[in-house]
Amino acid sequence: MLLALGAVIVGLALLVWSADRFVDGASATATHAGVPPLLIGMLIIGFGTSAPEMVVSALAAMQGNPGLALGNAYGSNIANIGLVIGLVALISPITVHSQVIRKELPILLGVTALAGWQLLNGQLSRLDAWVLLAAFFLLMGWSVWQGIRGRGDALGSDLEAEVKDHAMPLGRALFWLLFGLVLLVVSSRILVWGAVSIAQGLGVSDLIIGLTIVAVGTSLPELASSLAAIRKNEHDLALGNVIGSGLFNTLAVVGIAAGIMPLAVEPAVLYRDWVLMAGLTVALFAMGFGLKGRQGRISRLEGGLLLAVYIGYSGYLVSTILSP
Repeated sequence: MLLALGAVIVGLALLVWSADRFVDGASATATHAGVPPLLIGMLIIGFGTSAPEMVVSALAAMQGNPGLALGNAYGSNIANIGLVIGLVALISPITVHSQVIRKELPILLGVTALAGWQLLNGQLSRLDAWVLLAAFFLLMGWSVWQGIRGRGDALGSDLEAEVKDHAMPLGRALFWLLFGLVLLVVSSRILVWGAVSIAQGLGVSDLIIGLTIVAVGTSLPELASSLAAIRKNEHDLALGNVIGSGLFNTLAVVGIAAGIMPLAVEPAVLYRDWVLMAGLTVALFAMGFGLKGRQGRISRLEGGLLLAVYIGYSGYLVSTILSP
C-alpha cells in the first residue's frame, strides 16, 4: 500500500510538471509558426491542461478500469468549477469581459446535457464515443474560426500577454513539447497503477479513487494556471481555462476512453456525480454569462458557495472510503 501511495504522489507530481512543460513547449512552438494567441489558448492550452485527464483515462480504459476513466473526467470537471473557480473567486472576484467565453458557456451546458443523456442506459458504447468525438471535432473547428476572427477579444489580450511571458527559442520549445509528452505518458502509467492498487487495497471502487485523488491531481494544472492568471488580473483567462478544460474532458477524454473500451457506468455516476457536475455547470453559466443584462461576474460569496459544495461532496466521497 505504501508503494502504491508513493506511486500516486510521484505520478501526480510528474504529471503536473510535465503537463506544464508540454503546454509551454506547444504554445511557444505555435507562436513561432505564427498561430494567433487566441487560437493558441483555445486549442493548445486547452488541450495541454486536459492532457493529464486524457492520458490517465485512456490508460485506465485500456487496462479495464472504467470507473477510474470516468471518475477522472467527471471528477476533474467538478473540481475545476467547485475547487478552482471557487478558490480563485474567493481570492479575487472574476469579471467576464470576453465574448468568446459568453459563447462557450452555453456550449458547455449543452455538452453536459449530452453526457447525461448518454449515461441513462448504464453504459458508454463505441457509438457514444463517436458522437462525443464528432462533437469535439466540430467544437475544434468552431474554435479555429473563433481564434482567427476573434482579434480584439478580451481573452485574446490575456492570452497574448501569457504567450509572451513563456516565449522561448524554437529548439527549446520543440524539446519541451516532445519531452513533456513522453513524461505525461510515463507519469500517467505510474499514477494509474498506484490508484488502482490503492482502490484494491482499500476495497473501494476505482470510481471513488478517480473522483477524489486522481481528479484533484489532474486538475492541478487548471488550478495553477487560473491562480497565475488572476494574479495578473487576467480574469477571462482564469475562467477560460476551466471552461475549455470542461469541454475537453467531457467530449475528448470520455470519448477517447469509451472508444478504446466501452465503459460500464455505475448508477452513482449518473444520479450523484453527473447531477452535481450539471448543477455546478448551470451555476457557472448563470454567474458567468450575466443574465438580464448584468455583466458576468463571480463574486467572493458565490466563489465561497462553489467551494463549500465541493468540500461537502469530497467529504461525502471520503466517508464512503472510510466507512466499513
